[in-house]
Amino acid sequence: MRALFGGLPPRYWRVWAASACSNLSDGVYLVAAPLLAATLTRDPALVAGVSVAFGLPWMLFPLVSGALVDRFDRRTAMGVCNLVRAALVGVLGVSVLLGWVSLPLMYAIFFLLGANETFYDNAAQAIIPAVVRREQLEKANGRLFAAELVNNQLAGPPLGGFLFGMAAALPFLLGAGAYAFAIAAIFSLKGSFRPEKEEGAPPTTILSEIGEGLRWLYGHRLLRLLAVMLGVFNMMFSAGAAIFVLFAQDILGLGSFGFGVLMTAGAVGGLIGSFTADKVVGILGSGRALFGCALLSAASSAVIATSASPYVVGAMLALEGITVVTWNVITVSLRQAIIPGRLFGRVNSVYRLLGWGGIPLGALLGGFLARELGLTAPFWASAGVLALVAGAIFFFIGNRAIADARAAAEPERFAGRDIGS
Repeated sequence: MRALFGGLPPRYWRVWAASACSNLSDGVYLVAAPLLAATLTRDPALVAGVSVAFGLPWMLFPLVSGALVDRFDRRTAMGVCNLVRAALVGVLGVSVLLGWVSLPLMYAIFFLLGANETFYDNAAQAIIPAVVRREQLEKANGRLFAAELVNNQLAGPPLGGFLFGMAAALPFLLGAGAYAFAIAAIFSLKGSFRPEKEEGAPPTTILSEIGEGLRWLYGHRLLRLLAVMLGVFNMMFSAGAAIFVLFAQDILGLGSFGFGVLMTAGAVGGLIGSFTADKVVGILGSGRALFGCALLSAASSAVIATSASPYVVGAMLALEGITVVTWNVITVSLRQAIIPGRLFGRVNSVYRLLGWGGIPLGALLGGFLARELGLTAPFWASAGVLALVAGAIFFFIGNRAIADARAAAEPERFAGRDIGS
């Protein structure tokens, strides 16, 4: 237990607790949402519209969100965002309870939830270097991903499916309550988490700050490549995820509870990945580990496309969970170690614009492919494209490139300085 959880400071665990509570809410309502949409329509494109609405803000708002994160206290930003999310999910739950729910209302609420998430996620990643030491980043991020997976994909989905089967409004009302606990956890963290500014620096505008973040990432070849690759990954994963509820019902023959249980398979794999990612990096190196993640993801998508067995599909989702979390631990820790603290929100927002902006496009692609070519088509497309990404990593990103980028990062970023104290 000491090896898995020891060594991280108490204030880190307050951030961890806030993440655990908010991710439990996410896991409950993100499974209930497609189930609710599927009761309103059987059109794959319209069901995928919920995912499109949720992902669209990553094409519109991340640059502004990143600039604001670099202006405000990151702890306060996380608390306010959870307050807004609690209100939105609560409104959806009440609308279901009163029989007012419709697809346009769902699209609007999930668009607002997605816009809120562009701000929250940026602040949550920016606060971690202020509460742990540099050499603890992989471990700290791994434990955060463990909490995310247990609550978002392991506990949340079956709970959401079970509650939806009892009453469609229950998952959303419970989700609003879980956000309230997250608010309490993050505001129990003491200290200032406002980013430091350079002494004597003149006042700047939002546009000039966004431009600074754009220029920094454009000039960093490694992070620029990883951002583009993440965009391709997320686009293809979104293509399958957007219609997965129909795939599970019509091809695998699962009901709402079975769908929720199946969704936990990815969390089981992700939980394994969250505790082993730092060890995998130690054995293979970061570059080789990323190559393995892409190759295994392509293979798992191909197997899903050929199978009608929930057990086989569940095993592949578990494999994808391992690869996704390992990829995230490596790349998030790399960004936290390389990007200057005062620029983190802005540069990270550009990275995530490239990496997450393709999600709504992938959801649209998945809905179109499923409608025109069948429910397995998005998974075949994902297998082919991710195989090409694996080849690109093999040729352009290696252990040496990542080690050189870490060595060149400003050492004073973590050298005895603690903005969270």
